[in-house]
Parts: sequence; structure tokens; C-alpha cells
Amino acid sequence: MKILFKNVTTLEGGVRGTLNVLINGKLISYIGNEIREADKVIECNGNLLMPAFFNAHCHSAMTLFRGYGDDLPLQRWLNEKIFPAEDRLNEERVYTGSQIAIAEMIRNGVVSFSDMYFFLDETARAVEESGIKANLSRSIVSFDKDADFTKDQRVLESLDVFNRWNGKADGRIKIDMSLHAEYSNVEPCFRYVAELTKELGTGFQIHVSETESEHRECIERHGMTPMRFLESCGVLDVPVTAAHCVYVDDDDIRLMAERGVTAAHNPVSNLKLGSGIMPYGKMKAAGVNIALGTDGVASNNQLSVLRELQYAALIHKGAACDPAITRAGDMIRCATKNGAIAQGRLDSGELKVGYRADLILLDMNAINNIPSYDLESTVCYSATESNVLMTLSDGNILYDRGTYTTIDEEKMRYNAKRVIAHYFD
Repeated sequence: MKILFKNVTTLEGGVRGTLNVLINGKLISYIGNEIREADKVIECNGNLLMPAFFNAHCHSAMTLFRGYGDDLPLQRWLNEKIFPAEDRLNEERVYTGSQIAIAEMIRNGVVSFSDMYFFLDETARAVEESGIKANLSRSIVSFDKDADFTKDQRVLESLDVFNRWNGKADGRIKIDMSLHAEYSNVEPCFRYVAELTKELGTGFQIHVSETESEHRECIERHGMTPMRFLESCGVLDVPVTAAHCVYVDDDDIRLMAERGVTAAHNPVSNLKLGSGIMPYGKMKAAGVNIALGTDGVASNNQLSVLRELQYAALIHKGAACDPAITRAGDMIRCATKNGAIAQGRLDSGELKVGYRADLILLDMNAINNIPSYDLESTVCYSATESNVLMTLSDGNILYDRGTYTTIDEEKMRYNAKRVIAHYFD
């Protein structure tokens, strides 16, 4: 199907409201002043057509725990609230929680997310039905260094999910491997899963240096930082998305840049849990690929990459006492292209002919966006999630001015209330 977006504004420049963008199937096929033939014409009235957002780190089914266990530091939050709540998870609950998360992300302009959790079949099913994209991984923990990891249940589950789901939904679903963190796994498991990931030719997701104590205790255990420990185990031989990276040191940052590690920056979660602030300025200067993540709703309360973009743009200015340390265009790239790179979706994340039509239409006529002297600054500092008019994945419209095209919102709300009402019974 050919869709013509008529009279759009783009971040790439030009006079506002004079460009037309043609989508042919999954791809962007034309950007220019001509009015090309199409099956459907959408009059955009000068609104902004831009790349959709990529969520580089989350735990989607944790929408069930929104507002549960607030105002606690990470380890108490995990041990006293989240781990006991997760013990009650089952297939139906994960499917419902994933549906809620996906609907929220689509509404907020997110077209793809990287997920680390359990019951992956249910999240994959929700992804397949909704039209969104996702890099899914089964979070592995291990505590017995003498275990046979070729027979480990979590490892086998990860491999099984990879064999059944990787590349499904016309390539929208990718399966990554994942170890939860350095502190929740033993070294032999790291080495085994790193080699398995290399054999599968896929990506790897992990939490790294989220808290000061985690970073320090790893040095005490292994004589090296978590990032150096990953390198010693062969993990950095594969594409790695490292969530948080709040306490990485200068040597870690150089290593990340050298080995192509993506730092998934989760500013809101790190602030809420009191974990600290990632060294964005040093990472950017070193050439690290920095993407943005929301983390789970339980440590954030929202699944909005636009919100992360705006928090990140502001907190680093304040922390460094330097208003130029973050720039609007760079932050938008963190929310779009850099996330696509992290997920191995190299033909997405840009409004460019031949690229995937993973796009959003943003309301530039909204009161909060008037006037707009600089489009990138408007997105970075003025726009809100309510300004997202439309979300497209592979040229398919998933959300259009208040209406989902692939999700039965009323049914989803009913199921969500039913599941949540009896969760702790």
C-alpha cells in the first residue's frame, strides 16, 4: 500500500509544511515537493513527520507493578517488593502486562523496544499481534559455578525461544541473549552464554554498573569493574546493550567505545531509585553509542522515550553546570537512530528514502509547540506525548489520533483491571 503524507515538516530542514513523503509498503520511497500517486493521502497541515522512538531497555510486563514499591533504593526495592511480586507472575499476567506496555509505548511514539524478562512467549505474542517491534531476551541468573549450563533451565528456555521466535512477525521480533547482571551470575555462566550468543549471531542485554555498590563489589570480587569483567568473559565479542552504566569509569568508557557497546541510558529510573547520573558527556566525547531506555514501569511509572529524552537533556546540563553539554539534535538521535543501532535495525531510525517507515507524526500546531523557532529544540524541550498524532511501524499505522488500529483497547483495559485486581490475592 502506498501512503502519501502531504504537507509535512521534517527535522532535516526546508520550509515548514512544503514536503511530501511517500510510503510504499514498509519503506520510505520518496521525500520531496512532488505529489506522488498513492492509495491513501494524509493531509498533515505542516505537522512534523520524524523517526519514531526506540526504547533501548525495559521490562514490559512490569506495568503490573506501576506505583508498587515507590521511594525505595534499588536493592530494597528489588528484594522487598519486586522479587516477591515477580514470583506471582504467570503466562496470562505477563501477556496482559505486555499488552498494557505496548499500548502505552505506541501511544507515546515508541515503535520498538528492547525487553529483558520472563515468559517470553507471551510478550512475543503481544508484540506479534500489535505490530510493534521488539528485541526480547530471557533474563538469566545463576549462582552455582559448578552447574552444567548446557542443561540449565533458563539457558535452555532462552535457546528455545530464540529458535521459535527470532525473525518472526516478518522480522519485527528479534531474540537476544541476556544475563541479568554481574552480581546475579557466576563467571562460568558468563563464559558459556557469551559463546552461545556468538554462535547464534545475536545481541546481548545486561544491567551494568547501575549502582555504586554494584560497581565497587564487583571490583572486590574480581579485581576489575563490571565492564572489564564482561570483556574478560568474552561478552564484548558480541553486540552488547548495557543498561544504566551510571558508575562506569574512564577506562570502561574507552572500552565501550572500542568494542561498540551501547549504553542504554535510563535517566528517570536512575533518578527515581537514587542510583545516580550516567556520565553522558564523557561517553559522547569517547564515541559511545548512547540510546535511551525507560527501564520497567515500577522504577519509572511511564514508558515514554520522549520523557527520557527531555530528562536526559536537562539533568546533564545541571550536573555539569554546562548548558551546551547536551544538544537537542544529539538527544533526538539517542532516542531514534542510536536505539535502532542498538537493536541491529540499521535500516530504521531516520527519515530517509529506502529506510523503514518507522515514523511518528507530531502535532506542531499544539499550543505548547507555538512558536517553534527550532524544530529539534521544540521536540527536545516543548513537545509532550499528547502531541503524538500517529505512530507507524513498517508503514503500518498502529495509532491514529486517539485510536489504536491493532489493539482492542476496551478489551485490554478490562483484562488489565481483572488481572491487577486479583494479583496479590
